[in-house]
Amino acid sequence: MKLIRCKDYDEMSQIAANIVASQITLKPDSILGLPTGGTPVGMYKILSEKCAAGEISFEEVTTFNLDEYYPIKRENDQSYWYFMNKNLYSRVNLRPENINIPNGEASDPQKEGARYDAKIEAMGGIDLQVLGIGPNGHIGFNEPDCCLIAGTHQTSLTDATIDANARFFAKREDVPTSALTLGLGNIMKAKRIIMLVSGKNKSKVLNQIFEGKVTCENPATMLLMHPCVTIIADEDALNG
Repeated sequence: MKLIRCKDYDEMSQIAANIVASQITLKPDSILGLPTGGTPVGMYKILSEKCAAGEISFEEVTTFNLDEYYPIKRENDQSYWYFMNKNLYSRVNLRPENINIPNGEASDPQKEGARYDAKIEAMGGIDLQVLGIGPNGHIGFNEPDCCLIAGTHQTSLTDATIDANARFFAKREDVPTSALTLGLGNIMKAKRIIMLVSGKNKSKVLNQIFEGKVTCENPATMLLMHPCVTIIADEDALNG
């Protein structure tokens, strides 16, 4: 596991964007795994600017998003499809048929999870998986639990995650309590992983990773078992 120390959020975003841009340059038809949430917004902005300037092209890139609320309509302005379209999809030259995100309107979440997993596998797996981390250590919506699920699945959100996401909604009661998410098995199959960590509220779970103990109580510690992980963290996260 490699650590890149950044002075602040802007530097973290720039370094992450440079890594993703390099991946696309080296392999124009890359399969990218992408996160939502506040942390990657700066990275998406820089990637959009690089694309507009002709420095990179998403034309051959395929993306798979980590998660989506369930149930939720794609047009809902709190859906992760809406978030991604606002911050990346509509701002770069991604082909619509190459954009993948779990279907928050699927009638059968179990079948949707199997479909999503099969498509990732048919594409040859994820070349570069970008992750954030929740204040409780969740990656995707793989929440702390006594056991963790390998494939894409429906999961209930913890109170801590609902509290963290409430800032995006008019009131806490509006936050969905369930989501579809890639499982830890999906994430660990990625050829390469980068995890962006920003803010003092992430320092506890980040330090737990550095302690070297793997535990379901902090799902992000599972990354210790992956052969190619880079953590990109700002000073607040490292010293909070």
